[in-house]
This record gives sequence, structure tokens and C-alpha cells, in this order.
Amino acid sequence: MSLGLPAVLREQPSFRLLFAGQALSVIGDRITPVALAFAVLELGSATDLGIIFAAGALPFALFAVAGGVLADRVGRREVMLVSDVVRAIVQAFTASILLTGIAEVWMLIVLSATYGMGSALFSPALNGLIPQTVGPRDLQSANALLALTRSAANVVGPAVAGVVVALVGSGEAIALDAATFVVSALCLVRMRVRPVPAGAAQDAHDGFLAQLRAGWYEVRSRTWLRRGLVAMSSYHVFVLPSVFVLGPLLADTQLDGASSWAIIVAAFGLGTIVGNAAALRFSIRRPILVAALALVVASLQAAIIGSGLGTWGIAGLEAVAGVGVALFFTLWDLSLQEQVPPQAVARVSSYDFAVSLGLMPLGLAVAAPIADAIGLQRTLWGMSALGVTSALVWLAAPSVRRLERPQATRAGPVDVPADVPVVPQAAAAAASPEVVSPGSSGRAR
Repeated sequence: MSLGLPAVLREQPSFRLLFAGQALSVIGDRITPVALAFAVLELGSATDLGIIFAAGALPFALFAVAGGVLADRVGRREVMLVSDVVRAIVQAFTASILLTGIAEVWMLIVLSATYGMGSALFSPALNGLIPQTVGPRDLQSANALLALTRSAANVVGPAVAGVVVALVGSGEAIALDAATFVVSALCLVRMRVRPVPAGAAQDAHDGFLAQLRAGWYEVRSRTWLRRGLVAMSSYHVFVLPSVFVLGPLLADTQLDGASSWAIIVAAFGLGTIVGNAAALRFSIRRPILVAALALVVASLQAAIIGSGLGTWGIAGLEAVAGVGVALFFTLWDLSLQEQVPPQAVARVSSYDFAVSLGLMPLGLAVAAPIADAIGLQRTLWGMSALGVTSALVWLAAPSVRRLERPQATRAGPVDVPADVPVVPQAAAAAASPEVVSPGSSGRAR
């Protein structure tokens, strides 16, 4: 790896703008859950908090697939831009009602659902836009760098949230998030992106439903993808509620409250940084196999939180889980972008978000009531048992173990080794033509 900025940031100005906007925006994304959690707990209960988070995730089930089709039809960058503007307005309004003291739980549910609708449009478009900002050989680096910003935000965001909430309040923290969406939108406006390869745009004039069906065909024709969606859904439904709902509850009732949870979240964030740094540094020949193994580790999070090891014991194991989470999501996104036809990446990604984040409200809504009924520790261990089982079933699929990266993209993530075959110039031009239009067409977990 060369010194200074990674090559993909030095040499790809459009990706540099995308990276800058997302680096700031995801910090705001990590500020909001902390600020909102403590604001809601002052207004209501842990069940209210779960419902509000569920309201934000539910739109993924309703709008993500349509958003993926829309992004492939009208432009990924344009869809992302509208989404950023909508979310900036929502967060500004949320901040205002908290600052003025008129906020009620039902208002926050409505605003969370509106925010989730914007995110449902943004996320598939981002996954489709990344290959339009870099060439094939830089794709792993680009995904790893964007994931690294999310990992760093897992550390910086909660820390900033804790300071801002402690010094001024939750409303001010959420106002800061609104400002980050404005910056992200400005970066998108300045971008010039590669068009989707002309030879791949054969369904560009098909109707909405035809494109929807074509996206589903790309999913069902790949066993590794179908089973991966089931495993990812299990992770979101069974495991992640332990982080969003039961983790803060356990910290509040059995540890030292917000300070303990901040340490645990920060340790997890450090683990994700290590995982993304590994994805940036090493070229991985079978990314889906590594992703499946990483999901097994990631699915242990609920059991770790319920392990009874105390703040520092839980934090240490959560750091290991963070490595797994980072590798899973980075390599999953990379595989979608490399194995799915370019014109269908946003649509296939939309099914990913619809069946994973879209189903997560089920887990968020029932996690606290189940814990009340059978006990917090027992619920957490059961969550991990379900998640790990689903990940192991995915890992057992032969196609998961066999699938390799396309030969032309097997290069070092930052510097291309001399022994890697070079794609002929004509083929490279066809695969990723140069930018010709600033208005062509943009995943944060």
C-alpha cells in the first residue's frame, strides 16, 4: 500500500466527492440513534424506542424495491440527492420539536418513518452508484473505504453524540445530523459519474414492472444470493434488536448506564475499523465465502451482550464481532457489484434492503416484550442461536464455497501487483467508459 491517500481517492475525483459526503453524513447517522434513544427514554419506555426504530426500518420493506427500480431508471445520483434533501428536512424538524419541548412519541414515529422512506431510496442507489465512480480494479478499495467511514463513525459518532447530548441536548445533536445531509447533497451535485455500460443497458426502455421482474430474476437465479438474503434477514430480525433495543436496556439495568454502553459501542466500532482495513489491504479471492464466515461471527453479538461478562468483557468480544460485521457487509456489497449485471445492481440491492432492514421492525417491536416475558439474558442467547444457525446454513451452500471474483478484478485493493493480468484497453473502456455527463445518475448500513 502506498503512503498518503489510497490511489482510488487520488485518482478518482467523483469517488473522492462521494467519499467526502458519505464520511461526514455517516457520522451524523451514528449520532442520531444515541441522541434519539435518550430523548425517547425521557418521553416514554424501551418499547416506545423499539417502535420508533421499527418505524424507521419498515419503509425498507415497502419502498426499497421500488427505489431500486427507480434508481436504475432515472439515475442513481439523482435519487440519492432527493433522499438527502428529504432527510435533511426531516432531521431539522425533529430537532426543532425536541428543542422546543413539544415532541411526543407519535410525532417521532411519523418522522422516523419519513426518514426511513428517504433511506430506503438512498441505500440501493448508493450500491449501484459506486461502480460508476471507479473502475473494476478499484471496486474492492472503494467499498472498503466507504465501509471504513462507517466503521470510524461507529466510534466518532456515539462519542460526539454523548458530548453534544450531555452539554446541550438531543435536539442539537440531531440538528447536527441534518447539516451533514446538506453537505452530502452538495457533494452529489458536483459529481460526474460514468454511465452504465451501453451494452448492459438493454432493459433501459422496459416498463417499471418488467424491470422489477428482471431484478428478481437476477436474485433467484443465484443460489448464493438467495440464501445470503435469508441469512442477512435473520441477522437483522434476530440479532440487531439486541443492539438497538436490548443492549441499552441491559446497560441501563445491569451495568453503568450510558457510559457502559458508549464503551461497548466504541469497542465494536474499533473492531469494524480493523475489519474494513483488512478488506482494504488484502485482495480476497472468494469474498462470499469469507462473508459467510464473518456473518457467523457477527451473529454472536446478542449472546456477547447477554454474556454477563461486565462492561469491558462485553466490549472486548464486541470488538471481535465488529471485525465480522465489517467484513460481511463490505464483501457482500462487493459481490453484488461484481456478480450482478451493471444495469441491475441497484434493483438487486433493493431486494437486499427490503428483506433485511424491511423485516427488522418485527424484531425491534417484539424484542422488549419477549425479554419481559422470558428474561433478558435468555432472550439475547436465543437471538444469537437463531442468527448463527441461519448463517451456518448459508455457509453450507456449495456455491458459497466455490464463487470467485471475476478474473479481471483480482488486483490488490490499492496498488495493482505486477503479476495481475491487465484488462485490454478496449475491454476496459467497454467495462467502464469515461465520464461524459454530469447528470447520469448513488449504502449505508
